[in-house]
Amino acid sequence: MRRARRVAMAAAALLLGAFAVTAWAGSPSGSTSAATEFGATVSAPTRKVVEGRELFETSCSSCHGFDGKGLKGQAPSLVGAGEAAADFYLRTGRMPLDQVGEEPLRGEPSFGNAEIEALDAYVGSLGEGPAIPKVEPEKGSVSEGMEMFTESCAGCHGIGGKGGVAIGGYAPPLGEATPTEVGEAIRVGPYIMPRFSEAQITPADVNSIARYVQLTQEPEDAGGFGIGHIGPVPEGLVAWLAALAALLLVARLIGEGLGGSGADDAGEEPR
Repeated sequence: MRRARRVAMAAAALLLGAFAVTAWAGSPSGSTSAATEFGATVSAPTRKVVEGRELFETSCSSCHGFDGKGLKGQAPSLVGAGEAAADFYLRTGRMPLDQVGEEPLRGEPSFGNAEIEALDAYVGSLGEGPAIPKVEPEKGSVSEGMEMFTESCAGCHGIGGKGGVAIGGYAPPLGEATPTEVGEAIRVGPYIMPRFSEAQITPADVNSIARYVQLTQEPEDAGGFGIGHIGPVPEGLVAWLAALAALLLVARLIGEGLGGSGADDAGEEPR
């Protein structure tokens, strides 16, 4: 009886082992899923996420914490920030900060492309957040982009995308912004910039805004001088100053001409 029971138990163990091997081999990646105590499956960390976590622990955890939940008085939580936020701040060199509390400004990236991709993957794994958008400016409309940029962006960045002072911070110039970075900023709302959902600004709208930003980076100067593309208000001031200088010059020339003619008339002897 005992021998028969042992044989039955061994057979059941073999069947369970064969089922486990079959399930493992049939998974999408062959080794990226594991059973939980409730019978569900969860994805195992990918190579990029693992590499990103290692980079995060050595380069970011002093401010954001080892779990990415932030440290009071140092840096905010990255749970739910999404890959778009990590990608924007890292590729524009805004992170890591030199001094906590400073406004993050554009600079040279501190990481290479592969490292940024790994950090993006790790931050994205911390919680659902905005993904890196696929921006295609060639599919957008310059006129529609200018209209939306005027309504939502020009108040801080200036109609020419040259940047300006905003309440609580500085709106940077967009001369170096790539289409992807434009899309990321719209979805993430870096620093004091508000974030916009797809219901507010659709992906098609993002394409148009990115196309207009490209135009501001290389504007056409047909029929005039660019004078550095410093914006419509300062350009208008320069035009007024140039016109005033021209008027003063003309007035002086006319005055000198009349003065010379009067002297000649006064010195002429009557006949």
